[in-house]
Amino acid sequence: MSELVVRGLVKSFDQTPVLRGLDLTVPSGQLTAVLGPSGCGKTTLLRIVAGFLAPDAGEIEIGGRMVCRTGLSVPPERRRVGVVPQEGALFPHLSVAGNIGFGLIGAGWRRRAERADRVAELLQLVGLAGYADRMPHELSGGQQQRVAVARALAPRPALVLLDEPFSALDSALRAAVREDVRQVLHAAQATAVLVTHDQQEALSVADVIAVLRDGVVVQAAPPDQLYAAPGDAGVAAFVGEAVVLDAVLRDREAECVLGRLPVRALHSGPAGQPGTVVIRPEQVQIGPAGDGIAAVVTGSVFYGHDALVRLAVVDRGAGQVDVRARTLGPLAYQPGTEVGLRVVGDVVFFPADAG
Repeated sequence: MSELVVRGLVKSFDQTPVLRGLDLTVPSGQLTAVLGPSGCGKTTLLRIVAGFLAPDAGEIEIGGRMVCRTGLSVPPERRRVGVVPQEGALFPHLSVAGNIGFGLIGAGWRRRAERADRVAELLQLVGLAGYADRMPHELSGGQQQRVAVARALAPRPALVLLDEPFSALDSALRAAVREDVRQVLHAAQATAVLVTHDQQEALSVADVIAVLRDGVVVQAAPPDQLYAAPGDAGVAAFVGEAVVLDAVLRDREAECVLGRLPVRALHSGPAGQPGTVVIRPEQVQIGPAGDGIAAVVTGSVFYGHDALVRLAVVDRGAGQVDVRARTLGPLAYQPGTEVGLRVVGDVVFFPADAG
C-alpha cells in the first residue's frame, strides 16, 4: 500500500499564508489531480510532500510511514518519491537508458544486470523500446516526457509527483501524451499526484480531482461527480464551463431567467429561498425564436467539434443576462439572430447563505 495522507498542512512565506491547514488523501494506486489557479499553493504542496520544503505545521504519511511532522522530516532521497518536473529535465549528456537508470544505484540497485533489466522493462512500458541509446535532443517533446515518467518510476517509488508535466507541449501533442502517461501510471499501479491549473487535463486523466482554493482543498471527488455535483458555485465555475444565474427555490424547482428548472436533491433548501443556480452550457438548447425563452445571439467561439454560443436574455429585474450554450458541429447562429432557449435536465441550486 502506498496511500498518501496529508493532514493540517500550513505554510506561509514572509507572513503571507499559502497553505491554511490543508488535508488530502490519495488512495493507493490512484492518480489524483490537484487543480487550482496560479498562486493557490499547488506547487508548494508538491514541494513539501517531496521533502524539498518544510511546512510550518502539519504531517504527511506515505505508504503508512510518517515522513513529516513536528520534529521529524525524512530527507527527500529517503521518502521513496519520484518527481516528474514541468519540462522533463532530462540530463542532456546521458542517453535514454542512462536517464532512466540514473537513480537506480542510489536506490539500492547494485547489480548492473538488474538495472539493465529494469530499464528495458520501463522502456517497454512507456512505448520506447529500441530507444535506449538515443540522446534527449533526438526525442520529441512527448517522448522526453515519457522518459521523465520512466525515470521517476524506475526505483519503484511509493509515490509519483507530476508538476504540470504537459505545460511545455503544444496543444496538438498534449492530449495524446497525457493519455500515454495516464496509461503508464495505471499499468505500473503507481500512486500519483498531478498538479495542474488545466481543468480539461484534470478531468481527462485523474481518478480523483482535489480542487485547491485559498490554501485548502474545498472538494475532492471523481471527475464525473465533481462536474455533476460541485460543492459550491465557485467549484462549478472553475471546473468546466458553467452558467451561474440568480434564482429562487420554489417547490424543488429553481426559478430563474431561463424558467423554472428541476433541482437535484443536493443543495436544495426551503421554498422561496434565494440563491444561485448552476447550468452547464451543454444543457442549454437553442431552438427557433418563439420556442422557449427569448434570447439574442451575441457571439460565438468555434472549436471544430463544437461551438460555444453567447446569448443575451432580457430579464425584467436584472436587465440583460448573459448565457452560454454549447452546440455540436459547425456554427449555425450569427450575432443578432433571435432564438428560443430551453434547459434540458436538472440543475444544482446553491442557497445564498451557502457562500
